[in-house]
Amino acid sequence: QVQLVESGGGLVQAGGSLRLSCVASGRTFSSYGMGWFRQAPGKERDFVATITWSGEGTNVADSVKGRFTISRDNAKNTVYLQMNSLKPEDTAVYYCAAITRSGSYSRLRTAYDLWGQGTQVTVSS
Repeated sequence: QVQLVESGGGLVQAGGSLRLSCVASGRTFSSYGMGWFRQAPGKERDFVATITWSGEGTNVADSVKGRFTISRDNAKNTVYLQMNSLKPEDTAVYYCAAITRSGSYSRLRTAYDLWGQGTQVTVSS
């Protein structure tokens, strides 16, 4: 049973940076498309960033373009989300997710069939 475990969240001032990590158990991580989503209180879970199995293809939401970068290290079974120039509106629980049936990426929440537990990111003004 593959599991995803996120880490790296916390409290940061506006303008600061955080790097989230998501470690996957199991040997098949390198074949998965991966993504990051976030959910603020009272709101839906929204797409943030996604990456193909090889890392060659990435896509990020317009709201974070130029500030957030997704990457992966298949040797470490890890996907990262580097978040710079953080804003209070970035405050949310951030979730890592996997498309276990495909190595391609997707902006659609419904494409993902494996989710982590989430990590809280709070940006103070």
